Amino acid sequence: MEIGIYSFGERTRDPETGELISPAERLRRLLEEIELADQVGLDVFGVGEHHRPDYVVSAPAVVLAAAAARTRRIRLTSAVSVLSTDDPVRVFQSFATLDLLSGGRAEIMVGRGSFTESYPLFGYDLHDYDELFEEKLDLLLRLRSSDRVTWSGRYRPPLQDAAVYPRPVQDPLPVWVATGGTPASAVRAGLLGLPMALAIIGGMPERFAPVVRLYREAARRGGHTTVRVGINSHGFIADRSQDAAETAFPAFKETMDRIGRERGWPPMTREQFEFSRSLRGADFVGSPQQVAEKILWQHRLFEHDRFLLQLTVGTLPHRKVLRAIELLGTEVAPVVRRELGAASS
Repeated sequence: MEIGIYSFGERTRDPETGELISPAERLRRLLEEIELADQVGLDVFGVGEHHRPDYVVSAPAVVLAAAAARTRRIRLTSAVSVLSTDDPVRVFQSFATLDLLSGGRAEIMVGRGSFTESYPLFGYDLHDYDELFEEKLDLLLRLRSSDRVTWSGRYRPPLQDAAVYPRPVQDPLPVWVATGGTPASAVRAGLLGLPMALAIIGGMPERFAPVVRLYREAARRGGHTTVRVGINSHGFIADRSQDAAETAFPAFKETMDRIGRERGWPPMTREQFEFSRSLRGADFVGSPQQVAEKILWQHRLFEHDRFLLQLTVGTLPHRKVLRAIELLGTEVAPVVRRELGAASS
């Protein structure tokens, strides 16, 4: 199993100083996090796209290109690129360039976005949410399969034998489809034979098992014999379980309550948080032993190929984030890999 981290580059008040960190400081910290993840042997680092004041990353490929210059082996992916409101030609060119800069370590994780700010920002109608994504994914896949493309659609000017460069190192450039558990999205990814990244950030994970089954069944119907599943979740790791909980809860609550006010959710309680970090909850907050146990427990449900953890759900003390990355790479990942390797032998 590949194990890694994803981040949205959150920008909220530093819990130790009470100050709102600057965008420049948050990006500096983010690059330090990616560099450390590479050093401790993690497999993947993902950076998400947002267009809000509480996140600093609106151009994932730019951030990942900076990270490529400071890393050697870790794979670098968006998590996600909001393809619905972007131009697939520019997305492909940006990540092909990243692939060249990184020596073949780039990936694109595409999605429709969990926030809606990009739709009016780039002149799109939210009512076209599904149609935009489907059409633009079709164009992106054509772009990666050929350097000359003839294509027409509803939401973008047509291309007539258009040459699209540069071409990436990897052929094809990996494209993952991210979903929050919508069955139709899982089926679409499966029929296309694309790897699926499933976000599990609430509730009980076992309720997502039917979505993974739908995905694999659709892949078989589409004639695809090898497909991959990733699980993306929230969490935090400390040497002691209670320290992880006490560090993470204030930031988790502030973030989820802020988003909840926009969406009509009730405030998060400590009881809900404690359940979420139990074995059958969605979050991975605890000691390295607890987190490894939970990854392995979920693997029995999903048989997934990749696990990405969002450590910074809200701003946390930077030194503690770096320690969490170190623990994930040096204590959690080796246990998971060893156990899964023994089970498959």
